[in-house]
Amino acid sequence: MTRLGRNWAIAAIVVLAVGLAWPFTVRVTRADSPIRLGLLQSRTGAMMISEKSMIDAEMMAVEEINARGGLLGRKVEVAIADGRSDWPTYAKEAERLIRDEKVVTLIGCWTSASRKNVLPVVEKYNHLLIYPMAYEGLEQSPNIIYTGAAPNQQIIPAVKWSIDNLGRKFFLVGSDYVWPHSVNAIVSDQLKALGGEKVGEEYIFFGSSDVAAAVEAIRKAKPDVIFSEVVGASNIAFYRALRQAGIQAGKTPVVSVSIGEDELRALQTEDMVGHYSAWNYFQSLNRQENLDFVRNFKKRYGADRVTSDVIEAAYFSVHLWAQAIGESGRADVASIRKELLGQSFNAPEGVISIDPATQHTWRSFSIAKILPNRQFDLVWTSRKPIRPIPYPLSRPKAEWDRFLLDLYHGWGNAWANPVPARGRG
Repeated sequence: MTRLGRNWAIAAIVVLAVGLAWPFTVRVTRADSPIRLGLLQSRTGAMMISEKSMIDAEMMAVEEINARGGLLGRKVEVAIADGRSDWPTYAKEAERLIRDEKVVTLIGCWTSASRKNVLPVVEKYNHLLIYPMAYEGLEQSPNIIYTGAAPNQQIIPAVKWSIDNLGRKFFLVGSDYVWPHSVNAIVSDQLKALGGEKVGEEYIFFGSSDVAAAVEAIRKAKPDVIFSEVVGASNIAFYRALRQAGIQAGKTPVVSVSIGEDELRALQTEDMVGHYSAWNYFQSLNRQENLDFVRNFKKRYGADRVTSDVIEAAYFSVHLWAQAIGESGRADVASIRKELLGQSFNAPEGVISIDPATQHTWRSFSIAKILPNRQFDLVWTSRKPIRPIPYPLSRPKAEWDRFLLDLYHGWGNAWANPVPARGRG
């Protein structure tokens, strides 16, 4: 064969190979393939009463985005994973969503213990988690966008308002894992600074209904304020036991940083009326954007459904994510993460913004009293968004880091106090 003939033969082989490979290449790189979003929340277990509704809000936002044509000419496709209210399961499901489902972002978690278990997974894959839950702070990761409140946007103003309006003697009570322990350390520092008094501190095993010891300690201490970080189904037993022990909201109110409108649907009204909650959003907020949000949520899921802080944060987190993709023109993890910094969105609560320096969100703050109709009456609001400060200034960052490590090692390298069989309630 001549050199010219050999060249033609080689060219024909190359063309044939490219032709055979072309359909497979199109399936991998086609520009109209869906953009995959992972939702990681508990649909079962102790946290189900709080987290299932977050999925509803996220799905409503996705439907709104797809109804407008999707993103970059592509539909948003959702993969949902159940954390089962179990910390190790969150980590396994996060890895599965990233590795097998090929999602470009995770939105999810409620408890800090679940987030702490997911954090090393998203860092391992250099991926992205959007966390739409108020939390204790004491953390900054380049792989997490924090759309819930930092402590200076919920905990610290709640304590200040309580001292000014309810009294100076505080009893601190929470579920037995990293968030309540961290919150109570922050509250303890603030009480010292403001001349308040901590008259007791008790913890209830996560998911347990065994609340008798905590309630008895509260009864004996006679506080002015019960500051509560009890979460999930434990609240059903906790508030009932308070009322049965004669601890009334009119004299000794609970200020909760975990009870919202959605949780109230599962709690007895007579146990709750007159107590308080501290959040960044309440359904009763009189703002047109919120009225539209509430109406659309009820239209989508039923007239008996309610919105809440975490539901709203889950909703606007999806829209922030979509904005970042739309403005960057790309749907890869690195581009989304970069473009999210500095994003703002006109949310139902008002305009919220991601602070580029901390990757936390500017949000306003409100205190509200529980009403007989299971809604909230706003009694005080900051009116304007508050700049997030993840690490409270009462201690150096290094000291807060040591505090967290001591908890972690003290619980056998876990982010919650291990529950003995007899403590499950």
